[in-house]
Amino acid sequence: MKALFFIPVVLSLLVLGAHFLRYDNAAGVIVALALIGLLFVRKAWVARVVQVALLLGTLEWAHTVYRLVQARAAQGEPYARMVVILGAVIAVTALSALLFESKTLRRIYGRLRDDP
Repeated sequence: MKALFFIPVVLSLLVLGAHFLRYDNAAGVIVALALIGLLFVRKAWVARVVQVALLLGTLEWAHTVYRLVQARAAQGEPYARMVVILGAVIAVTALSALLFESKTLRRIYGRLRDDP
C-alpha cells in the first residue's frame, strides 16, 4: 500500500526527465533519475529535496506551457488541447510534491516526530 504513494512521484520525475531529454538537457535528465534513486534513502532531507524538485518541476511545466502557447498562438495553431494535457501534468507534479506532507510519507522519511 505504501508503494502507491510513490507511483505519482516517480511518474512525475520520469515525465520531467523526458521533458529535459526532449530539450537536450542532459543535466536535467540525470537529476530527475538521481532523484528517483534518492527516494530509497529514508531521511527527512530527502523528502524535502524531492519535494522542492517537484515544485520546481511544476514551475518548469508552467513556463513550458506559456512558451508553447505563445509560439502556437503566433503561428495561428490550436493550443487548447495542449494546455489541458500539460495542465494535468502540472497538477500531478504539484500533487506529487504535496504527497510528502501525507502522514504515510512523513512516517517513511522520519518527519513524523516533528509534529506536535
